[in-house]
Amino acid sequence: MNASFKLIIAIVSLGGLLFGFDMAVVSGIIPLVKSDFGLSPLQEGLFVSSALIGCILGVAFAGKLSDKYGRKLLLIAAAALFFLSAIGCSLSPGFELLLVARWLSGVGVGVASIVVPLYIAEVAPSKIRGRAVTFYQLAVTIGILVAYLSNALVLHYEWHWFDGTYWRMMFLIGALPALLFWIGLYRIPESPRWLMQQGNDTKASAIMRELEIHEIVVTPSSTKGAKVSLFTPVYRQALLLGLLLPLFSQLSGINAIVYFGPTILLQSGLSLSGSLQTQIWFGLANVIFTCIAIWKVDSWGRRPLYLVGSAGATISLLLTSWFINYNIQLYGWLLVLTILGFLLCFAFSIGPLKFVVASEIFPSAIRGQAMAVSVLVMWIADALVGQLTPLMLSSWGSAWTFRFFAVCCAIAFFAVFYLLPETKGKSLEEIEAYWLNKFKKKQKNENTNLK
Repeated sequence: MNASFKLIIAIVSLGGLLFGFDMAVVSGIIPLVKSDFGLSPLQEGLFVSSALIGCILGVAFAGKLSDKYGRKLLLIAAAALFFLSAIGCSLSPGFELLLVARWLSGVGVGVASIVVPLYIAEVAPSKIRGRAVTFYQLAVTIGILVAYLSNALVLHYEWHWFDGTYWRMMFLIGALPALLFWIGLYRIPESPRWLMQQGNDTKASAIMRELEIHEIVVTPSSTKGAKVSLFTPVYRQALLLGLLLPLFSQLSGINAIVYFGPTILLQSGLSLSGSLQTQIWFGLANVIFTCIAIWKVDSWGRRPLYLVGSAGATISLLLTSWFINYNIQLYGWLLVLTILGFLLCFAFSIGPLKFVVASEIFPSAIRGQAMAVSVLVMWIADALVGQLTPLMLSSWGSAWTFRFFAVCCAIAFFAVFYLLPETKGKSLEEIEAYWLNKFKKKQKNENTNLK
């Protein structure tokens, strides 16, 4: 990995950090904004889901726009949105403008969630592509941790705005990495693969020499004639997995921890300062446990990791629902321990494997389209959960909310048990052949039964 490539990864990974920061910073802001504006549970959910609605819009158009105008230009647009949103949120005089500013950040997150890993994959040599894309995934968890740390520091050192509000400073801190991301993007090259698609082979070759990419780039012209539909019966099971895994990742309860962790701990009797400090440990655990997933996914396999993780998440959430009603002063460590157990299980299974599996189970002709659908499902589910979680917490209470998430994790376990084949160690062609052979065998059995 040469110096130029290391610089590119460092700059582009800021998009992942901002992704994680922007989604997690609201966890400490929600109680403060709720108090300042007197929000109802419905408005509280709208505050969280406004950014997620923006994500859906960003995902819906990012792929097509990046194909037309280039990866770099879309990344610059995402950086600008991150920066303008951070400034806008900190200066918003009313709740309505705050929603607009949060919506803009959501569009930036949606664009980054598609284009950043796409760009890294296209500029990385094959021998280090997996490790390079992993830096982005790790950056997301680091961004979440940074948000928790900055929220706690703002309260601890009383870094308030001129009107005495703390949440404006929490938003404003995000402007610094956004500005660094925006400026740094002018130092990186355009994707050489995109340039070749546009017929600019000379510039693409120069960038490939600089990045020491010596492999042959396969252009779209080499795949012409491949007529595969996302809805082809052969890949119906693969499509179902591509839809269910991102859905389960959002229904697992992770959003309740990331977005509403301090709110839940406050309801359990912990102080705001104490809840934000506990949230820091949750964020650190998420970073460390994600590294475990990176380490073991290719040795243990996708299917065993997901089954163990979803089963563990179910048990952890049930225990969390039990301990949440105990005296927080006496048994708070048990509550924290069960939440850490859930984070461990989520970070090595339900969280990262939705993208790993989706990138493997579809044929190359529809892989990009299928990934876009999976990410879109993830953000739609994220928006719905962000809107409904405050209502669930208000109506059901924290204990029953966590029991609901436990049931969802249990359903995920059985869905993967019956639907997901093991893909460890298999080439993409072998996986594609698996679906074809399975479909042919099914047709043969149906024809035999008809005779």
